[in-house]
Amino acid sequence: MASSEHSSGPTSEPTHRSARPRTPRALRVLVPALLIVGWLLAAGIGGPYFGRVDEVSSNDRTTYLPETADATQVALVAPEFLGSESIPAIIVITSPEEIDEQTLATLEETTAALADVEEVSGDVSPVLLSDDGLAAQVFLPLDPDAEISEVIAQIEEDLAADLPSELSAYVTGPAGFTADLAAAFSGIDGLLLAVALAAVFVILIVVYRSVILPLVVLATSIFALCAALLTIWHLAAADVLLLSGQTQGILFILVIGAATDYSLLYVARYRDELRHTKDRWPATMKAMRGTIEPVLASGGTVIAGLLCLLLSDLKSNSTLGPVASIGILFAMAAALTFLPAALYALGRVAFWPRRPLFEPDASDAGADPSDHGVWGRIALAVRRRPRPIWIVTALVLAVGCLGVTQLQADGVPQSDLVLAESSARDGQAALGEHFPGGAGSPAQVVVDESSLQEAAELLLAADGVDSVTVTAAESPSGSAPVTEEGVQPLGPPGAPSPAPTVVQGDVLLQATLSDAPDSAAAEETVRALRTEFGAQDIDALIGGETATSIDTNDASASDRTLIIPIVLVVILLILMLLLRSILAPILLVATTVLSFGTALGASALVFENLFDFPGADPAVPLYGFVFLVALGIDYNIFLMTRVREESLQHGTREGVVRGLSVTGGVITSAGLVLAATFAALGVIPILFLAQIAFIVAFGVLLDTFVVRTLLVPALALDLGKVIWWPSRLWRRGQE
Repeated sequence: MASSEHSSGPTSEPTHRSARPRTPRALRVLVPALLIVGWLLAAGIGGPYFGRVDEVSSNDRTTYLPETADATQVALVAPEFLGSESIPAIIVITSPEEIDEQTLATLEETTAALADVEEVSGDVSPVLLSDDGLAAQVFLPLDPDAEISEVIAQIEEDLAADLPSELSAYVTGPAGFTADLAAAFSGIDGLLLAVALAAVFVILIVVYRSVILPLVVLATSIFALCAALLTIWHLAAADVLLLSGQTQGILFILVIGAATDYSLLYVARYRDELRHTKDRWPATMKAMRGTIEPVLASGGTVIAGLLCLLLSDLKSNSTLGPVASIGILFAMAAALTFLPAALYALGRVAFWPRRPLFEPDASDAGADPSDHGVWGRIALAVRRRPRPIWIVTALVLAVGCLGVTQLQADGVPQSDLVLAESSARDGQAALGEHFPGGAGSPAQVVVDESSLQEAAELLLAADGVDSVTVTAAESPSGSAPVTEEGVQPLGPPGAPSPAPTVVQGDVLLQATLSDAPDSAAAEETVRALRTEFGAQDIDALIGGETATSIDTNDASASDRTLIIPIVLVVILLILMLLLRSILAPILLVATTVLSFGTALGASALVFENLFDFPGADPAVPLYGFVFLVALGIDYNIFLMTRVREESLQHGTREGVVRGLSVTGGVITSAGLVLAATFAALGVIPILFLAQIAFIVAFGVLLDTFVVRTLLVPALALDLGKVIWWPSRLWRRGQE
């Protein structure tokens, strides 16, 4: 997101003050002061909400599923069968030798004592030994409103203190993985912000070679983020928006990156105006007039792309659209209000020690490309051989797109979502080694009471199902096994079979799968069961961890197919209105899509061969596309709007050279800032965020240094004024 940085040309101090009404001195002081105070208040009120985001956010995947998904409907009715909405934790204890009676007694005493933990919301199950005698498992329900990560840490501490040293204890299951996610996202408020702001600060120091100016720009970003977070927090608290750790991290990065980029546009224009205008106020007004249009065009394009996510069935996607759009709005507002007010108050001192001098006789900034250093030389080099440059560049990018075939974006196991060390992942592995892989996280099947036995037999006949139980409140354990002979009693021989719990004519069967609930094999089993239930005309809903993964991945893949073409059409229409052309927007969108394909292809090769990632979420290409196309197109927008302005006076080919020369520095700085802020997402040990960080950072750099520097200018130079077809500039303009 960078600016075309329109140059005002040489001006001198006006000798006639009546040419434009002079702003009263009181307003020159009052308006900036009010703006600065207003943003300070917003930051002061919004700042404390950084530590309160977890009050209104949720990382429960079923919260974000479509209401019509089977897993969603099962999740809504399951508490009525089970008697609570608790989150199950599975304690897995392994031993190098077979567990004897004395050790078993110690296990029973230790795990029974966990019932005294305040956040345990029900009975702790008896200790269940594995068939090989080398492991034991215990189930305990946790209060869903508790700080799960803190509870899990306390349980692990108690187990380590009370169990014999030769035993290894893990807490896994839904509660264990929830704790892992919470721990991974805990760095968003501190580590992520610190790394992102530090990266931006270093880049700004290098760009401006000043200390004061980078601090003002960083303050602009922070104030925008505080105001955005304050607004979003209250909307989430009122259940207007859904907020997750993933959305929160992306919001922080987008606001910091966008606000900094917009600030770069204004600073560049303001510094140029100070060279031509002695008084700070007219320089501020001229800089505002030159900046507001490109900033609004940039923000509008990004917001339009983000709001297309509202069409998503998956709420984790659809809620990101308005959340991120609010962030972009505040980024624009801060860059167009607080920053101008602060720089007006500081004047030339803000640029110390390289303060811009008043040079009324300075030449037009776009007159001679050689005046713009390396970017002027690049522009002249592209003008000399435009056709070979765009053909070779396009071919190289097209080859890079081939890597997309290596991207496995069909979902990853829940145990692989967190990249850091994970007790829950280790516990899941131990569970699968000594017990049926799906123990503790069964597939939940809601069927009509009359279909109980038929459904149970179908489940038992499936290759991937180990056992089946039915929820029964009368049973001591809350459930009873179901075999081909029907519901079986728990207790001494001759005991009566407990009556299944019936809710609105339905019963809840729980099928323990042979494979880990987040494995591809378990997903194949659940998909096959859904198909078989349909073929047998049994009205059944299948939920649980495995079904949630399936429904999430399916909805995400469907969203990708729907939203990507819509984003392209929306951005194409915006470009047509902005550039008043048809051909130029088509070419710009085509180059951006080519750049995205290359970024995704290169990322796929890196993910597989360098990082050894287990795959990717289906939403990764969608998020990467929305961010790269919406953000990447901005660089082309600002380049081509400046080229169009220059073309009106000097002809298209000269306009391309001038436009590239003038915009090169500021757009490149903006690209580096945006790439650095997105790269900061990589410090959060979440697979999804790490992949988005790499794709977007790499793609932004590709757009900045290849597409906007070589491909687009070379195309425009080769085509000449026909690129503006069918506008008046095409009909009457110069080549």
